[in-house]
Amino acid sequence: MVRLSRAETQERNRAKVLAAARDEFAEQGFRDAKIDVIAERAELTRGAVYSNFPGKRALYFAVLAELAERSAGAPHAAPGETLEDALGALARVRVAAFPLNDDQAGLARDLMPEVLADERIRRPFAQLVKLNGLLLGLALERLDPPERPPGSPIPRRVRLAETVLTTLHGAGQLAAAAPGLVEPFDVVSACERLAGLAFNDWWAPPVIVPAAQAADRPWSPPGAVDLVRAESFVPADGVVVVLGTHRLGAAEEAVRAHDGDVTVVVVTSEPAELVPLTRLTVAEVCGGLRQAFPEPAWPRLRVVCDVTGTLAAAAGVLAVSDETEVAIRVDRGRVVATADGRGAGHAVSGEVSRVDSA
Repeated sequence: MVRLSRAETQERNRAKVLAAARDEFAEQGFRDAKIDVIAERAELTRGAVYSNFPGKRALYFAVLAELAERSAGAPHAAPGETLEDALGALARVRVAAFPLNDDQAGLARDLMPEVLADERIRRPFAQLVKLNGLLLGLALERLDPPERPPGSPIPRRVRLAETVLTTLHGAGQLAAAAPGLVEPFDVVSACERLAGLAFNDWWAPPVIVPAAQAADRPWSPPGAVDLVRAESFVPADGVVVVLGTHRLGAAEEAVRAHDGDVTVVVVTSEPAELVPLTRLTVAEVCGGLRQAFPEPAWPRLRVVCDVTGTLAAAAGVLAVSDETEVAIRVDRGRVVATADGRGAGHAVSGEVSRVDSA
């Protein structure tokens, strides 16, 4: 008999807990599910469940995140070559997951009530939705770049993206509350027609940004998993922004100021619940984005959940919180600029010659 290592045993137990919890949440809903029953289903002790997940809500978010990431790879739609086709394809991916009856609605029905019930969850969720709007908006811009007259502000398609996500989210919530009421084909048609609306959307740069500091030190980051592309990578040259879950909307400040790769490193003081919530929320949009948009249109923005803080530490951030906002710029494998505070991503994204060398 092969003896498993401690890490292998823990991983096996975690998988058993997730499988048991998925069945319990699907049958009973979040509120009526019991940790003791989940432990019994997994053939483990109650203590073994809590050694992997500190609470029922953390376990619930982890179950939903696993399911969202697993379903994100299924080929539901062909990529669209126009805004209308891409938004239609994205909508078809999303509506394919809508519940058709009460049994299917059970697993995810309690997500939004749990988000709304606790400010510690609601505020990060709002920022995650803004990040999703940026990701989808960047994909729309790369697929069909908006015109920019000379001297005019930077045009964007983020408001279009947010409107599409609002439509899909609302339809999904109604489908869960009243299965059978929402007509999927109408939702797809509505999203396609949104492509033709003029939103007069443009980017306003921040009024006040911190002074970026010149630096010259090696950049040796650990490997990470990009939630946008669902692939492993090592952050290289470009801008790296370490953002707490209360500051994720600031990612756009770096993107608009830097014509290159941007990596958003998500950190939090509540990793047990907010890391799986981040994985879940990003997977719901980016899983569809990868299927609905051709690869050249995928945004040049990577999103990483830094559970242990090792990537943040490599960027010079030794203590993280949900309000963290620190940025570095990497050029030819060396950190050449740093900034800390509101607008840090925008501060380091300009030309190196503009960096304060004091």
